[in-house]
This record gives sequence, structure tokens and C-alpha cells, in this order.
Amino acid sequence: MASDESKPDALIEVADFSFSIGKKAILRGVSVDISAGEALSIIGPNGAGKSTLLKCLDGILTGGTGSIRVHGRPLESYSRRELAKLVSYVPQADGRLLPFTVEEFVLMGRYPYLSPFSSISETDRKAVREAMALTGVEEFAGRLLTTLSGGERQKAFIAAAFAQGAAILLLDEPTTFLDPRHQDEVLRTLHRINRESGATIVSVTHDINTAALGSNRVLALKAGEVAFHGPAADVMDNSVLERIYGKRFIFAAHPLTGKPVVVPEVAEQ
Repeated sequence: MASDESKPDALIEVADFSFSIGKKAILRGVSVDISAGEALSIIGPNGAGKSTLLKCLDGILTGGTGSIRVHGRPLESYSRRELAKLVSYVPQADGRLLPFTVEEFVLMGRYPYLSPFSSISETDRKAVREAMALTGVEEFAGRLLTTLSGGERQKAFIAAAFAQGAAILLLDEPTTFLDPRHQDEVLRTLHRINRESGATIVSVTHDINTAALGSNRVLALKAGEVAFHGPAADVMDNSVLERIYGKRFIFAAHPLTGKPVVVPEVAEQ
């Protein structure tokens, strides 16, 4: 079993955590500490357990062995409302849309602070305005979610998560299904939230370049186990990536930063 001692500089502490669904082991002995203000990317092949880990961190999936602590307390000791004030979660886009305006939807992010008998306070409205301004969706405030592009909707979802007031944002493949322009906009939005508000960003992604260039650290899972955990720059090495993905990659220097990036292989003509 994991130690009961909490590390004072970690917002989230995962210690020797394993999780199964039925008889199928999804996560096996995962350990990682996530510090305040950092940006951590979680990568790995399909079926590695990335989304499952994120849902366990938010308490959507419960159970497992080992331990998960948030702000030094066992995750299971929090009520849903208490945890929602500390951790917010943006799931994968599934195409379902609610018939609300952007402002109404972002206001729903304030649910941990509201009750059926309370009215919306100026504090709530200020949090919504700040979240929309930081994510660049204030110009869409009166528009229905159904009228927005995929990238605009994703920024609205991030705004609602930020309005929740949590210091930790968990995002499951936030740029999936987006075109390159909107991918860039969403990634810039997350970088701005991390830089300007100090929020801790934990993102699942299949994009190795995004993980290496936009994160402080990378956690790689393979078959539910930690295959790599360290500085983002260190993942761009075939001795690391081949162990994770079972194939070698081609690298080139980024034209602006000089950092290594993965480039696609060219099919033979």
C-alpha cells in the first residue's frame, strides 16, 4: 500500500494506483505527482489507460488500489461538490450539444457554489465573465452552442471548466476532431490559462509534438503501466518512443525553436 504521508508541493499524488473493470486490469501500479502550475501531458497508444486515469483523478471512476490524494487528502474523502471546487474535467467531444447559450453554459460551471434555493451572485457572474474573457468566447456569449464551430465549442467547454474555480483542469483529448487552426486556438487558450491564472493543466493527447512542445512534463502509459515520466523534452528520443509505441520515429528541428519534433514518414511512390 502507498504511504499515508502527503508531499507538500504536490496538488495531486498518485501512488502505486491500479484500476480494473471487471477482471480486466486497466491501470497497473501508476505513480505520478502533479505540482501546482505545471502542464502535464499524458500520452500513449490506444487502450493504454489514459482516459481511465483522468476519470479516476476526477472521481468519475471510483475504486482501485493504491492511493490518489488531492491537496493532501485522499480523493475518496471528498464529496462531489468539494472535489468540484478543486478539480474540473473536460471530456472528449462526443457530438452531443445542449440547447444553451455560451453564457448560460459557462454559468453552469458554477454549480459547486450554487444550490436549488440560492440565486446567482455577482461573484458567480464575475467568474463567468473572467472565464469567457480568458478563453476568448465573450463575443459568443449570446449564441447557442449548436451554432458554434467545433473549436469555438471546445473553448466554451474550457471556459465552463475554468469558471468552476478549480485550480486543476483535466482535459481528455481537447483538440480531437479539430482542424489545424482551431487546434492552435485551443492549445493557445490552455497555455494562456496556465500562464495567466496559474492553473494546473493535465491533458490526454495523441499528439507527441503537442505534448513535447506545450508541456512541462510528460507521462506515457503503455498497457496501463508507466512507460515514461519526465521532462517533456526528454520524450523526443527513439529510445523512449519506441518503447512506448513499438516503432521508430523521424525527428527534425523545429524551424522557430530548434527543438526536435516528429515528422511524418513519406510513403514510397
